[in-house]
Amino acid sequence: MRARIAMSLTVATALTLSACSGDGSTDAGSSGNASGDSDISLVVTTSPLGSVTSQIATCAGGESTTLMPVGADPHDFSASSSQVADMVKADLVIANGLGLEGGLAASLDQVEEDGTEVLHVAEEINPLPFGEGGAGAGHEGETAEEHAAHAEDEHGDLDPHFWLDAARMADAARLIGDKVAERSGDTGWSECGTRVADELNALDAELRETLSAVPEDRRALVTDHESFGYFNEAYGFRAVGVVVPGGSTEAQPSSRDLARLAGVVKDEGVPAIFSNTAVNPGLVDALAAEVGEAVTVVPLYVGSVGPEGSGAADYQGMMRENARLIVEALS
Repeated sequence: MRARIAMSLTVATALTLSACSGDGSTDAGSSGNASGDSDISLVVTTSPLGSVTSQIATCAGGESTTLMPVGADPHDFSASSSQVADMVKADLVIANGLGLEGGLAASLDQVEEDGTEVLHVAEEINPLPFGEGGAGAGHEGETAEEHAAHAEDEHGDLDPHFWLDAARMADAARLIGDKVAERSGDTGWSECGTRVADELNALDAELRETLSAVPEDRRALVTDHESFGYFNEAYGFRAVGVVVPGGSTEAQPSSRDLARLAGVVKDEGVPAIFSNTAVNPGLVDALAAEVGEAVTVVPLYVGSVGPEGSGAADYQGMMRENARLIVEALS
């Protein structure tokens, strides 16, 4: 079965090979030795996880490939036929999990049914339920039941956005290193996972120091969707509202939702609404216009690392840049 699927996908890809060079795949998450020799083939779904896996692979003398290009929204990204073929042929697929990759769900299911192991990272690092970590209600005035329904409609009751806590990403690095070591028989992967995890724990301490500049009474976040629960718990912030209900960028707020949230922003004296570089900012801009000149819109790197030269081109840079922007907006 695996051979038949891989062959059919390869044939389909060959017919459009020249077009596939612009199909949304990226080399930005690939790394490894110059010869390309690798004892194990790794495919990673999201760019934050791809960045960390790439660092582990570079240390271990291997390589990894990231499916999602820089700037892609992980909630709605779908794979090309050639990318599905790469997953089918991989020794290990590393996915975020907990429903984050909505557009990849069917492909990931098929890959697993075909016998390729998929590591769903978020499930393994003590995930938080939606509404914990200082997330509050998704919109001010929602009942707890309404808020839970919004979240479960999109992802289920567990929050997949763990990477916005650098300490949890450190746990993920160790998990990835150990899993690849188990699959390859090369303990160097486990050692490199631990080395990258140590670097990410140091990053976590650095972020805490940076974010300590925000006064306690200004640690209130309004974000485009409910993705900052882990960040809030880790770094001492609270959410007073989200523009898009639930934990996905694909839901749609009602005009009543936006009007209610505009009132919350005014009442709380929130100076900034944080948008997402991977998502169209139209709804956030509309909310800001409703609130008036007292509020600014600040784009953060939420679902994707940034392009080269942005200061956020790898996971560490992404987190540092977000911390800098939050401090600047709220201090």
